[in-house]
Amino acid sequence: MTSTPSTAPSESRSPLRVVKDQRKTIMVALVLAVAAYWIAGQLGEWRLATAIAIGVGLGLVNHLVTEWWLLRIITSGEQPTKGRMVASTITRLAVLTVVAVGVAVLMWPDGIGLLLGLALFRLIALVMTSLPLLKELKQQ
Repeated sequence: MTSTPSTAPSESRSPLRVVKDQRKTIMVALVLAVAAYWIAGQLGEWRLATAIAIGVGLGLVNHLVTEWWLLRIITSGEQPTKGRMVASTITRLAVLTVVAVGVAVLMWPDGIGLLLGLALFRLIALVMTSLPLLKELKQQ
């Protein structure tokens, strides 16, 4: 998430900037959603495939909102307090949990796939985030 010198300050904080920076993650989410339909659809489990795709989508939205919040903090130059970080994280995760559990209950029993899609996306996003950091640490 490095900004280029030609980037305007207002553009450097925009959600569009986050979408540009997270192209690979968005593509992975798209591939996961398509794979859910491809695999579960062949088994005739279209509601399950939809639930998994919704879970992946919720995971992607959570990831992008987190990245946008971090980008705003970094570009503003302010030092976030521990309490503010905790409050933001708890709020974001509480909203995500309420939406995910609500949709899972509405789509029950196939709704459990939503939680699977959410967990699967989170795991892959964590790996995608960790690998560059590990490579950088290895070079030092």
